[in-house]
Amino acid sequence: MKALAAILTALLALASQPALAGDAPAPQPAIPAEVAPFAPRFDYAFSIEIELEPPRYVGPSPAGTDRAAVMIRNGTITGPMLAGKVVPGSGGDWARKQADGTLDFDARYMLELADGTLVYLQNTGFRWASAAAMARLARHEPVPFGEYYMRVTPRFEVRSGRYDWLTRYVFVGVAEKTPKGNRIHYFIVR
Repeated sequence: MKALAAILTALLALASQPALAGDAPAPQPAIPAEVAPFAPRFDYAFSIEIELEPPRYVGPSPAGTDRAAVMIRNGTITGPMLAGKVVPGSGGDWARKQADGTLDFDARYMLELADGTLVYLQNTGFRWASAAAMARLARHEPVPFGEYYMRVTPRFEVRSGRYDWLTRYVFVGVAEKTPKGNRIHYFIVR
């Protein structure tokens, strides 16, 4: 519970921070009273920490993008709603580096939950930051979480039964770089 409290505290602090360095602060308008009942609530579900293989790049395309394949070595799932592991070698991320340096994720891999249930996961999302921060991330150097944006939206496929709730909710993943891969904290949007 202390870890969950620390994550939620960090996310709330992040939400109140100004935009990333170099960006103009985004205006934060008040939520109109008639819309307030519809404001989403986020419930922490679980975290996945993955270890990744080195990326293999296709090379710059005529459109100015560069596609990479980053395979998954292994990983763990921890949290109040799920526990288990990432199935080693079950997939990876086919990220596209846009001309402005933004990484556009398309990750697909398998999870094995503590009871043996297999789950297919597909994440799409983005990572961006200043050129200096992106260069440090590419060299696997530590970069404070507030210096980059890394968010994903997952979709899950699982057999009918105990975990099919994964297929009926919208989730948001707030991700952080680790020395060997990524750690993604998933929240259900209520």
